[in-house]
Amino acid sequence: QVQLVESGGGLVQPGGSLRLSCTSSKGRFELYSMGWYRQAPGKQRELAAAITMGGSTTYVGAVKGRFTISRDNAKNTMYLQMNSLKPEDTGVYYCQANRGRFEYWGQGTQVTVSS
Repeated sequence: QVQLVESGGGLVQPGGSLRLSCTSSKGRFELYSMGWYRQAPGKQRELAAAITMGGSTTYVGAVKGRFTISRDNAKNTMYLQMNSLKPEDTGVYYCQANRGRFEYWGQGTQVTVSS
């Protein structure tokens, strides 16, 4: 089991950047595939980016070319570097860890892109 805590959200102007972090306080972090999900106001939660145990990455939809997911297993931390942010990137960002039939979620961090 892992316990996930996100940080790094906030208010940023369009075109700006943020880096989100997701840290596990327990468990074998390196054994899990990880993902960043986001939930815009009034919409369902959706996958933004994912990274496997081996470091292979996947990006979904409009984040391609702007977001970069990475992980540092020595620090039990996953990152999401978000560049060229747009108002439509606004939402709550959640990190997820999964291994087989097990999945764990963080509490989420708010990202607001507005001038």
